[in-house]
Amino acid sequence: MDKKKLIDYKIFVPSLLIMIAISIPFAMYEAESLKLLNSIFDYIVDVFSWGYLWYGIILVVAGLYFSFSKYGQVVLGDPKEKPRFSLFEYASILIAMGVGSTIMRTGMLQWTSVANDPPAGVEAGSPEALLWGNAYSMFLWGFQVFAIFVMIAPAMGYILHVKKRPLMRISEACRVLFGDKFTDGIGGKVLDVLFLVSILAGAAVTLGLGAPIITQNLSHLLNIEVNFGLTIIVTIVWVFLFSLSAYLGIEKGIKRLSTWNMYLAGIFAIFILLGGPGVFILNYFSDSLSFLLSNYLNISLNTDSVHQGEASHIQSNTVFWFAYSATWAMLHSVFAAKISRGRTIKEMILTYFLAPTLLSWVATGVLGGLGVHRYLTGDLSVLNLVKEEERMAAIPEILSTLPFGEIAIIIFMVVALIFLTTTLDSTTYTVAAYTSTRDMSKYEPPKLLRIVIAAVITVLSLVLMRIGGLAPLEVISGLMGLPVIIIQFILIYAAKKMIDEDQAWKNNIRKSS
Repeated sequence: MDKKKLIDYKIFVPSLLIMIAISIPFAMYEAESLKLLNSIFDYIVDVFSWGYLWYGIILVVAGLYFSFSKYGQVVLGDPKEKPRFSLFEYASILIAMGVGSTIMRTGMLQWTSVANDPPAGVEAGSPEALLWGNAYSMFLWGFQVFAIFVMIAPAMGYILHVKKRPLMRISEACRVLFGDKFTDGIGGKVLDVLFLVSILAGAAVTLGLGAPIITQNLSHLLNIEVNFGLTIIVTIVWVFLFSLSAYLGIEKGIKRLSTWNMYLAGIFAIFILLGGPGVFILNYFSDSLSFLLSNYLNISLNTDSVHQGEASHIQSNTVFWFAYSATWAMLHSVFAAKISRGRTIKEMILTYFLAPTLLSWVATGVLGGLGVHRYLTGDLSVLNLVKEEERMAAIPEILSTLPFGEIAIIIFMVVALIFLTTTLDSTTYTVAAYTSTRDMSKYEPPKLLRIVIAAVITVLSLVLMRIGGLAPLEVISGLMGLPVIIIQFILIYAAKKMIDEDQAWKNNIRKSS
């Protein structure tokens, strides 16, 4: 086979050019770009808060409808075929892909942002603000976010495993609605380029956000300064790891890393409970969960419309979080579809709803509980620390209060690094599968292509880390989330239409013996 035909240049090259075109103005006009993009983001928060909040709720309802109606029993693949992975392996891969290292950052520090800037009427730093903080950290990893991540997957899984379509693309899933002319023409190409741009941008953001989790802990451990040189060294090691894992593929790379990390994360949580304030953490976890469940609808739908003034952290961050999650929705769904052969639609959706959510809530309870305890006992002025210094620098300060603090920091870094690796190798694998011209219903994406994608993501990320911060990337994520949301609803309808046309709820289900 001609190797040049292993990649579809018609969608890959335009996506790359668009990413370069987006990045150049940041480099040339950094201050002006930040000002403009922040004003756009503020406008999004002002105008679309209500829309993003309802968007999350609607997708949860859609997920429950697909799971518990006749569509839920449809098998993605041959009904006689066993699932590709055991339930533990399957859940571990989805957790590693779904939450990644971000849970390490939000679990440890998100409560501080809410405690410093609580909802209207709540005093900053008060006991109520602390409860809002951890409850909100849990909410970020709740059902809405995982509904955003998984609800394109029924359509993608159906075209790949039931229809056996060779190309694993968004455009292919839209064929049932828009016909061959649109799918094979410019319309289909636009959809596929949009997918790739959103993923390349999202992956660069993940590398940019993930590196400080490692560099700040290394800085504390080795007593060295955090600079761009250290960031490059950490990034190169990390890129080598996720390139190797993506090269090895799902079975030998991604699956092994994901399952190993579940065990390691569990050991780390037990270490914190035994070596740290275990009783307080368990009590605070119970209080946070109770507070979250009591206020779930409030956080989900409240826009603070009658409170004048600037939006609180919960208000502005929820909009950003859902918008940012939307840019990742296509990636998560395409990857979930690829690994779900042999699973029913119900199993796929509910595993994504429940497994990452439960792990995230436990991680938030343990990591957040440790930080809150150190704040309450006066061991650390955590709220001042995150205001005055680099936020990530608070993480090693909190961990070092544990017995064998240096070992705790090392384990934290290893778990975070593996989570980052599994997120990005899944990304690299999915982009390679998406741009490949091989039959994805039968084969894996070419290994060389996976390495090329890893290199592209790394270069983009290092450039963006060098020239700016999170602010411009936040806004781009928010802006790109808008067209993705429209595509999500189109593909949910496409999944329903394909299944209805084939009567798959009769013909493609497991027969009870």
